[in-house]
Amino acid sequence: MYYKVGHIELDTDAHSVLLRGKAINLTPLEFGLLAYLMQHPNRLCTRTEIIDKVWGQRFLYDTGALDVHLNALRRKIGGTRNRPIETIRGAGLILHTEEAAKPYSLTIQPFITDWLHSHSGEFEAKGLVAQLHLDPFVSEITMSPTDLRTMLDGILAALLPSAKPGTIRVSSHLSLNSFSLTLAINGTINELRIPIYGEFKSS
Repeated sequence: MYYKVGHIELDTDAHSVLLRGKAINLTPLEFGLLAYLMQHPNRLCTRTEIIDKVWGQRFLYDTGALDVHLNALRRKIGGTRNRPIETIRGAGLILHTEEAAKPYSLTIQPFITDWLHSHSGEFEAKGLVAQLHLDPFVSEITMSPTDLRTMLDGILAALLPSAKPGTIRVSSHLSLNSFSLTLAINGTINELRIPIYGEFKSS
């Protein structure tokens, strides 16, 4: 298969990569990472997803390997930390195209799973156990992962100081007009309402 994003061309059959028409040499892991991102442009690819799909189980508990290969890949294709490959802290990577900005397509479960994992140390220190209960009929929403993470981090920062040992529960619900994410710690509940149309609201 042939993919082109900006000045980068990738051919999976020939196992070749061109940058502005010139061949560049990538290791098999760098090639796999770039190929996966180019197959999913403008979409958040979570760290867990990349490690599972690109390298498999042998890297499951060595997420540092992803950063090593990502840094090497960035040096070879150029750009900055945010272009063309953007790092979303605690979530994953997005390969941006040169086209006009498109809405982000965000897959809920891996995003929330990675977000919870990124706060696991804080939960452990508070004696909290994370539970995830997502609506099975909702798998994807359109919004910026950075915005969603900022909102979730804000809620957590408000709820965590007074939390006692117990459970942090993240659940979701789909209604006629909106999708909502609810964080509950020790009975304290905060909901993010993500309407199908319009602006975000937090309650």
